[in-house]
Amino acid sequence: MAHAYTPGLRVTRQATLQRRRQLPLKGEVVVSQGDSVKRDQVVARTDLPGNVTTLNLINTLSCSPTELPNYLLVQEGEPVTKGEPIAETKPFIKWFKTSVDSPITGTLESISKVTGQVILREPPRPIEVQSYIDGTIAEVIPEEGVVIETSGAFIQGIFGVGGETWGALHIISENANQQLTPDQIDASCKEKIILGGNLLTLDVIHKARDVGAAGIIGGGIRDADLRNLLGYDLGVAITGSETIGITVIVTEGFGAISMARKTFEIFKEHQGQEASISGATQIRAGVQRPEIIIPNPSNQHTEEGDHLGLIEGALLRVIRVPYFGRVGKVTALPPELQAVESETHVRVLEVEFEDGERATVPRANVELIEE
Repeated sequence: MAHAYTPGLRVTRQATLQRRRQLPLKGEVVVSQGDSVKRDQVVARTDLPGNVTTLNLINTLSCSPTELPNYLLVQEGEPVTKGEPIAETKPFIKWFKTSVDSPITGTLESISKVTGQVILREPPRPIEVQSYIDGTIAEVIPEEGVVIETSGAFIQGIFGVGGETWGALHIISENANQQLTPDQIDASCKEKIILGGNLLTLDVIHKARDVGAAGIIGGGIRDADLRNLLGYDLGVAITGSETIGITVIVTEGFGAISMARKTFEIFKEHQGQEASISGATQIRAGVQRPEIIIPNPSNQHTEEGDHLGLIEGALLRVIRVPYFGRVGKVTALPPELQAVESETHVRVLEVEFEDGERATVPRANVELIEE
């Protein structure tokens, strides 16, 4: 049962994936089951009701609710224009006339015969849901959305900010240990997803945003740089809705951490290919990881299988000091409890890191990388 309590993330060259694309309220699905779709294609659309403005006209016009219809210049269901009169009194002397202008452009939705209140509603706001990934419509949810299926490389990161976007992979770092510098980013990065091996600094992220890059991926990021990028301290709420002009994903954690070798190799294999990425992250109350999807339906081989959890040979990442961020494979799973620095007795595992070093670490200090 060890795997049931071991967090994990997936890094695989080929997987079959499904993504649910759903409207916030009922609307129209504009594709059919079996259709092939592109990442920027609209698959469903609807209209969000406009904001409501309430006017108490009986006080302004000094009339009763039953008298109000006599003063209205616009009836229920008719359009109104901001700044134009919607009601006015009809005195014998025109200088005593009271007029009420509409504060919005929209529609006069209703008039209460009891309170005399008039409700105005702004025009509806169109909402369109795009495919996000290249794939095939596996299921249509009537009036709500679709389920899209694709296959290809799939990499989950540790943390990200920024919403869904896409572009061609543009690998700049020569290896997983190389840190990007601002001078390496130029106009050739526009609308692309930049990839570096190690730390993403604030200067690098700003330069990528300035040249119009769609996203940037690296091994790690400093907490202070993230705070300066967002303009506030990030709590435990889900990320992904930030309007920072670029999507940022780190694959390993916080600080100067090199990208895992396998992760970097998968990216290199797909240099120049189109990818879809999302920075949405949620740590608590339902874990959600940032993701990179590189569709490759022509490759029918899949690395997916039964994820057996924490077993000998399993790939993992240590998520606490002193080996924080290091990747290796399980070499042994001793059944007996062992004492650690805190003087508590816990279950441990033996791991061999990528450079050949071996160590014993508590099982609670690791995260599985599901291959």
